[in-house]
Amino acid sequence: MLTRSPSAWRVVIGTPLYRGATTALFFSGLGFSAAAPQIARFLVDDLGGSLTMAGLYYLTNLTALLAGFLVGRWSDRTGRRLGPFRICAVAGFLGWLGIGLSTQLWMPFVISAVVLSFAGAATSQLFAAIHDELAADHSSISDGVVSYVRMSLTFGWVIGPVAGSFLAGTLGLRPMLVATAVCTLLQILPLGTLRDRARRHREVFTPEAGTSSPEARAGRPSVKPLLVFTGLYVLVYAGEPIKYAYLPIYMNDHHYAPGLSGAIIAIQPLVELVLMPVAAIVARKMGMLHLMVVGALLGFGANMLFALSGSPLGLFAAQLLMGGVWGVFAGLGIIVAQRLLPGAVATASAIFISAPAVSSALGGLVGGIGVAAAGLPLVFLAPSAMALIASAGLVVLQRRLGTGI
Repeated sequence: MLTRSPSAWRVVIGTPLYRGATTALFFSGLGFSAAAPQIARFLVDDLGGSLTMAGLYYLTNLTALLAGFLVGRWSDRTGRRLGPFRICAVAGFLGWLGIGLSTQLWMPFVISAVVLSFAGAATSQLFAAIHDELAADHSSISDGVVSYVRMSLTFGWVIGPVAGSFLAGTLGLRPMLVATAVCTLLQILPLGTLRDRARRHREVFTPEAGTSSPEARAGRPSVKPLLVFTGLYVLVYAGEPIKYAYLPIYMNDHHYAPGLSGAIIAIQPLVELVLMPVAAIVARKMGMLHLMVVGALLGFGANMLFALSGSPLGLFAAQLLMGGVWGVFAGLGIIVAQRLLPGAVATASAIFISAPAVSSALGGLVGGIGVAAAGLPLVFLAPSAMALIASAGLVVLQRRLGTGI
């Protein structure tokens, strides 16, 4: 007699770790997305920085790559996932609180580089813990479970920009940043006192070999494809910090109503949320990397609209296209990263999830230079070019790998 496998959604709801991670990622997305579109305004309006300085702020995110790698390597050595997750969540709380209380322009730069750099590693540790649980249970629906858990992060991004815009408009930017700090700390509560799944073999990542060592080294792939994939993802993502830094300023300068501005920002993650399960289905037929090529091309089109449309309707259309970009990359990216380095999933997760931080640094640098040279909205021509380069790189990567990824 055939038995039907449980649905991914039922598994998520019925498993304490998956259920807790889903709620935790919602709080993470809610807090960060509330602050992301407003941080440049805070630096300019409250601390007296220039538009160029607001863009250069994102360079501080470069330290997140090192912090994520260190946390991931420690996690792979010890097998501990949830302990590092809790530590990184507390670091995120302290970082956002410190930025909200800053009185000098240099303070958010230092706090972001030193403290907030560890906050993003909280998410990578959750995905590593989920991977361990799925591997131990030999789940046949692992992609579906990861996709559903990841959707909660996107759902937070649907609500966060509107909530952040409302808080900033009614209470001010500092209370909004304090609310972000609280949301970051709330990540800890849904996991309660859960402990890590005990693993039979401890896996240790070594950059020289690019694999786990010593017993898991044989047959493991090199770290280079993961680094290339992450680098291409950085190029795709680089338009996001430019958008969040300058699109709210552009809309404010053109006297968009706060509700309209919040709706334009929020429509992207809403479309992303709808398309993520669709992307998972389509990827089974055409391959994940092939679908990501399409996603990168959508990013090219979206940034061209940001640069050239000049109307609320054009901005909405651009955000719809960006929803398609992240419906693909957000739902499938972490799965691809872990498959490219299966012997060290915490390190793979940390490297991949650090990509937005590196993208923020790249986007901040390009945006700061671009806005000074070309102004708003032509600065968006730069991320359109980067997305086009990324699409070509993904085609080459897929051909080199010669796999079904």
